[in-house]
Amino acid sequence: MQAAKPLFDYPKYWAECFGPAPFLPMSREEMDQLGWDSCDIIIVTGDAYVDHPSFGMAIIGRLLEAQGFRVGIIAQPNWQSKDDFMKLGEPNLFFGVAAGNMDSMINRYTADKKIRSDDAYTPGGLAGKRPDRASLVYSQRCKEAYKHVPIVLGGIEASLRRIAHYDYWQDRVRNSILIDACADILLYGNAERAIVEVAQRLSYGHKIEDITDVRGTAFIRRDTPQGWYEVDSTRIDRPGKIDKIINPYVNTQDTQACAIEQEKGPVEDPSEAKVVQILASPKMTRDKTVIRLPSVEKVRGDAVLYAHANRVLHLETNPGNARALVQKHGEVDVWFNPPPIPMTTEEMDYVFGMPYARVPHPAYGKEKIPAYDMIRFSVNIMRGCFGGCTFCSITEHEGRIIQNRSEESIIREIEEIRDKVPGFTGVISDLGGPTANMYRIACKSPEIESACRKPSCVFPGICPNLNTDHSSLIQLYRSARALPGVKKILIASGLRYDLAVESPEYVKELVTHHVGGYLKIAPEHTEEGPLNQMMKPGIGSYDKFKRMFEKYSKEAGKEQYLIPYFIAAHPGTTDEDMMNLALWLKGNGFRADQVQAFYPSPMATATAMYHSGKNPLRKVTYKSDAVTIVKSEEQRRLHKAFLRYHDPKGWPMLREALTRMGRADLIGPGKNQLIPLHQPATDSYQSARRKNSTPAGSHKVAKETTKILTQHTGLPPRASDGGNPWDKREQAKAAAFARNQQAAKERKDAAKGKGPKPARKPVVPR
Repeated sequence: MQAAKPLFDYPKYWAECFGPAPFLPMSREEMDQLGWDSCDIIIVTGDAYVDHPSFGMAIIGRLLEAQGFRVGIIAQPNWQSKDDFMKLGEPNLFFGVAAGNMDSMINRYTADKKIRSDDAYTPGGLAGKRPDRASLVYSQRCKEAYKHVPIVLGGIEASLRRIAHYDYWQDRVRNSILIDACADILLYGNAERAIVEVAQRLSYGHKIEDITDVRGTAFIRRDTPQGWYEVDSTRIDRPGKIDKIINPYVNTQDTQACAIEQEKGPVEDPSEAKVVQILASPKMTRDKTVIRLPSVEKVRGDAVLYAHANRVLHLETNPGNARALVQKHGEVDVWFNPPPIPMTTEEMDYVFGMPYARVPHPAYGKEKIPAYDMIRFSVNIMRGCFGGCTFCSITEHEGRIIQNRSEESIIREIEEIRDKVPGFTGVISDLGGPTANMYRIACKSPEIESACRKPSCVFPGICPNLNTDHSSLIQLYRSARALPGVKKILIASGLRYDLAVESPEYVKELVTHHVGGYLKIAPEHTEEGPLNQMMKPGIGSYDKFKRMFEKYSKEAGKEQYLIPYFIAAHPGTTDEDMMNLALWLKGNGFRADQVQAFYPSPMATATAMYHSGKNPLRKVTYKSDAVTIVKSEEQRRLHKAFLRYHDPKGWPMLREALTRMGRADLIGPGKNQLIPLHQPATDSYQSARRKNSTPAGSHKVAKETTKILTQHTGLPPRASDGGNPWDKREQAKAAAFARNQQAAKERKDAAKGKGPKPARKPVVPR
């Protein structure tokens, strides 16, 4: 893999003399206090400004500040006019625009396309503080405010929409966001290298349209420049054999003569000297090769061609061998340079070692920002994921090569949290990242890693070239636990359990010291069909990890539980698959409170499956095998009902489906049957807080099982609790239901003059 200029080796911009700001300014008053007459760069973001390395605007802002630039923040501006976009004045170099830490559409809408009632990245958790497709709207307002100021588009929304992409909310293929936003350049993936290079060049007076050689960027071109070899991948079916031209003087009625002529090659003089020519090969000039994808017009009209383009895109994601891509949009081309070179450990330490205040901007006062409250005592130890799960976009954004911080850098951050962050009680809520246990895990051979084109290092099995040594992570856990003032280190990031079982020592360390009673993991399904489309391991890996988890919990004298998560309606999932999953859940005593339905996020492989009905994990043709897709609202509800087999609201739908599937034998009161034959006689009160939990009135069902495991409420019983909390809650709800029924009877009697008038206030179970 080619070397890259270290982030800390650039000469500083002249404004370095101002030094770091306590907070990047959000107003002219703050700029005046810092002695600034203007900002060199203004970052516009859809999130509230939290000066913490878990928030994109803080990382990019502090990194640019370290390069000597004056950086201002416009957070969650009013997009109805250009006024908010002018409050810091005109930036000297460019606007940096991002929707925030989440895609704005996913942030606002559920998987069922219903508007969410809150926004975790907004003070007070209020919804509606950012527009749909925020990157696009913000860019257009910036252009309206200052027409000639370059716009640099970034963040996860821009990263995952950089190419023509299927949009779940409009059910159609949209243009690259670079086209619709009218931005000048787009940075995708981990953008630290690209943003520093672009900022430095603009500070030297380069024009934004001339910056075309920075990795991890997309921009608009009119044609392919000279010296580039273009590979045509605009079609699926390759042309067949082309017959040689027949001698025009041959009698074409003489088929034998025609056949002879066709076999003849060019006539050469054997005595003539020849010049040997070595033709350029695309394999020999990858850095000057560009792959032309089908145009946006073609993929919009042909879903199979869209799947083909998605496959090509994902094959060109390894920074060690990826080639540039180009896709025509109308009269222009959108050009995508290869992904950025991953950051070294020294560069990761540099980025996370900036002078972050680690708290929200003072302008928010005492208002709570839920996303900050969730991560303020957590530490990000790495980036990237080589799992390649098709429903997830982490790999598409951060890459599959793990970028690690040093142990010293992580320990310094824990000490900083301990000493500076208000409200710290001695508990670090997480040491993790996209995956909890990929820290310092990589390919055994850099040469193999740079040449590999596999979408996953752990599917269908763990690659023999992958080093699964967890010793560095174990040592990190031990060093963090030993710090004075640190009482507990919890692990909350998703655990890759098929990797964990390769290191029993790691599982023992995790279970003995770093589980807070419940450990959440994500098998996602139990059946081979959907698991293959997800690129997830079989349920046997979960069973193996569960045995190790229970063994080491018992050895540690702790009562701890696994809380598995599952996905409904994923591509490749049939009704029978969901039925079998429901039977597995019931057989293992699980009741899912929170049900996750498949959400087709932009650019994910599973989204291409959802749109096209084809599998981009293999070569796509018009005749290739189709993938089972769950699209109708009714079938999505059915799949979620199977996950919540214990919820009476779904029983009518399940009875109908099971009868249709020829599995009416699963309807009844038996231990091995899935749902009862009859509905409860009366629905009892159900609070809004428990609207997704097991409803009241099902206490008789709950009592049949002495050990009920759930994901959120009704957690597994602990011996110290003196019994099953599920039973206690259900008994309280049953008693409250009886009191409500009695109160209703008394009101009815009073109306008939048979007794005193009772209070109308209902009795609500706690």
